[in-house]
Amino acid sequence: MSPAPEAPTAPSDVLLILGGIASVQVSAAVATGMFDDVGPLGATMLRALLAATLLLAVVRPPVRGLPPGALRAVVAYGLVLGVMNTAFYLGIDRVPLGTAVAIEFLGPLGVGAWFARRPRDRAWAGLAALGVLALTRPWSADGADPLGVLFLLVAAACWAAYIPLGGRAARGLPGLQPVALAMGVGALVPLVPGLVEGGADLLLPHVLLLGLVAAVAGSAVPYALEQLALRRVAPGVFGVLMALEPGVAALAGLVLLGQDLSALTLAGLALVVVAGVGVTRAPSVASPDPPPPPAPPLA
Repeated sequence: MSPAPEAPTAPSDVLLILGGIASVQVSAAVATGMFDDVGPLGATMLRALLAATLLLAVVRPPVRGLPPGALRAVVAYGLVLGVMNTAFYLGIDRVPLGTAVAIEFLGPLGVGAWFARRPRDRAWAGLAALGVLALTRPWSADGADPLGVLFLLVAAACWAAYIPLGGRAARGLPGLQPVALAMGVGALVPLVPGLVEGGADLLLPHVLLLGLVAAVAGSAVPYALEQLALRRVAPGVFGVLMALEPGVAALAGLVLLGQDLSALTLAGLALVVVAGVGVTRAPSVASPDPPPPPAPPLA
């Protein structure tokens, strides 16, 4: 029996998902406004701590009496989340936002290509790698900062691990409980280095305000919008829209941070976006435990 065709996607649902993606990238752009005062580690710590506090207060997940398996899954999920956000903020301190998100997107794109297990999907991954080369230009003196790229590759690896770990945690606890608990665990990763780097400047009113905006825009808003949309949108459509994230990030960097977009940068972004759409839409071989569609980074 052939699979049932996907139901048409309402324009309002597309706008909800794109709104969530834009919110995440606005959060990242806003967070860079704290870097001069508290550094990327201080900004990561403040944003993660505020986001975790908000989610834990709203969701109110159980802290005691969790099954051991669920607890291990949440802790692993949270640690990967914390390292991912920390590495991403360290990366965008050195690399333009659009390029940074394109590099980080190699993580979920690679997972999609791996589970698809078809030569065409490996070719899509190779196309994305070419796009990242065009973005970073390692052969050029004005190419992307190597240390920044390294941080972003760490974030990409964490995003790849975040997909199966998030799915495992979601199977152990209902609703947003695993996300709220994982955010609490993840906030511990940058806590000490963030306090050391940020110091007393973390309490400056404008820093706290920027941290709150970054926390809300990076967590509460995209989660709410995606939850509304995912009830009606097919996973394949969701994945294609998520593949647009590097382009949205580049637009946020251009509008909010004044970061230039050269012709080579636009070409690299286009290759990454096309590869992401290709991997998502290509028919895949059935897997006993397929990964969920990639979610946006919580940065």
